[in-house]
Amino acid sequence: MTDRRYSTAAAAALLALTLAATGCSSKAGTGSAGKEDSQGVRTGDGITDKVIPLGVLTDLTGVYASLGKSVTQSQQLWAKQLNAAGGICGRKVELTVRDHGYNPQKAVSAYTELEGEVAGYVQFIGSPFVAAVKQRVETQDKGLILPQAWSASLLGSPYVRVVGATYDIETINAIDFLLTHKLIAKGDRIGHVYFEGDYGENALQGSKYAAEQAGLTVVEQKIKPTDNDMSGQVTALKKAGVKAIMVSAGPRQAASLVGVAAAGRFDVPIIGNNSAFAPQLLATPAGPALQKNYYVAASTLPIGSPAAGPAALAKAYKAAYPKDSLDNGVAAGYTAGKIFEEALKRACADKNLTREGMAKAVRSMNAFDNGFGMTHDFTDPKAPSTRQSVIMRPDAKTPGGLKVVQEATASKPAEGFKFGE
Repeated sequence: MTDRRYSTAAAAALLALTLAATGCSSKAGTGSAGKEDSQGVRTGDGITDKVIPLGVLTDLTGVYASLGKSVTQSQQLWAKQLNAAGGICGRKVELTVRDHGYNPQKAVSAYTELEGEVAGYVQFIGSPFVAAVKQRVETQDKGLILPQAWSASLLGSPYVRVVGATYDIETINAIDFLLTHKLIAKGDRIGHVYFEGDYGENALQGSKYAAEQAGLTVVEQKIKPTDNDMSGQVTALKKAGVKAIMVSAGPRQAASLVGVAAAGRFDVPIIGNNSAFAPQLLATPAGPALQKNYYVAASTLPIGSPAAGPAALAKAYKAAYPKDSLDNGVAAGYTAGKIFEEALKRACADKNLTREGMAKAVRSMNAFDNGFGMTHDFTDPKAPSTRQSVIMRPDAKTPGGLKVVQEATASKPAEGFKFGE
């Protein structure tokens, strides 16, 4: 759901400068054994007898302001519901929100500011920013982070845990959907329009793997997040004779791609990663074409699904925020909240509310299901929590703008994919 305007290397370099400038060591999380409360529960950074503070590092003013708002408000709703039910270990969960505007300097500064004051992070938008702090988290801070980012570069840490399929796996499932439904066939050429950086290039790894498995040829079109007109890409892919297009970019790029293709009578299916759609697009001139030829892959049922989990959340969210529209950020944010809640409950039962206790609790979760279409397994830090994807189509009549066309499925190529190879 996040684009990758800044490279991981650039963010990491900026992180080093920012941390040095802010003198963060005095506020660093300890990840230590902590102290015991009157009930014999060990507690760590920021936790008091009454409060478990969690950080929310989001984008409320940048390129993903709409998404960041939905994710954050759904997590505030989650915390309110949890606290009304009694909280965790006799404590209320308190969210501290920082808006980084999808700016690398603001992102790492916000992380530095909160470090040592919060027990972990229920949200951190921006794969490059999370990747930039990953080494420090592993060696020093050890706070649990559930990022709103799905790059495979984030795998391997016991503290940074990817919720859902990574972009490579998601792309493999997307292409398998096209094959299974005979929208493409062995020997076909498929296009892939993707952002430069770890989001798009991680997705490209998936399309290349899927193509190799199925006897397809990938025609690449790399773009920048500032490229909003896809006319050149559509022309090139039409000339190359592709039979379908994968798009690993933002909503604007996806809408342009679909709209330009339709205007040029280039009638091929187009399928995007979870970050390549926003329901607001359905009110634009590209709306009809999106509903005809576009698909979206994601790791959660859409908020407009009639299933019990999404339906209950949609009702509660609309009651809490009646003026705001629904989108899949609501489902994604709430899912992360429920996962953090389960980790806290398990850590409390173990009488270990330290950062290490939370990380250990997450690793014990092998079949977590909060009613959003799939289970999540966090026992292996080197793997995402699932290899399944839900395939959806835009639908203006459905709240949130997406309807399910294929329930959560892990394709055989996705099951066989090995990370880092």
